[in-house]
Amino acid sequence: MAVLFTSDTHFGDHRVLNIGGRPFASVAEMDEALLANWNAAVAPGDEVWHLGDVARRAVDVPALLERLHGTKHLIRGNNDPPGTVTAAGWANVADYAEITVEGMSLVLCHYPFRSWNGQGRRAVNLHGHSHGRLKPMLRQYDVGVDARGFWPVTLATLVAH
Repeated sequence: MAVLFTSDTHFGDHRVLNIGGRPFASVAEMDEALLANWNAAVAPGDEVWHLGDVARRAVDVPALLERLHGTKHLIRGNNDPPGTVTAAGWANVADYAEITVEGMSLVLCHYPFRSWNGQGRRAVNLHGHSHGRLKPMLRQYDVGVDARGFWPVTLATLVAH
């Protein structure tokens, strides 16, 4: 079982095509590419932490979650309305989490931190929200699709780069 991370998919959201400059001709093309990439990277038995901003419309989230491989955890983002949070298909939902993966302490939040719990003890902060626009900090990684080639990413891939 692998553990992967992603954020800021914004399924069904035309605004990210215009504002974010995503390289897709349409929302439908973007959504299908995101779904295909997710399912190519994530096996059904894998675990995925989505660090927020899932979809434009909460009503679309249950069907999306059914199509996406893996056990899915949500760390709520600023564009996740109550319907997204309560959608069937999430293993759990939180605003913040501290987990250990491959012996590494991780602090997960939609928002990037300037400092975080365990930072001085080599803990890593994974975040989204900034769409790849922030200057990198030591042991802090933007897992948003814009920063990761529109793919979910493993911790090993993050720290290798």
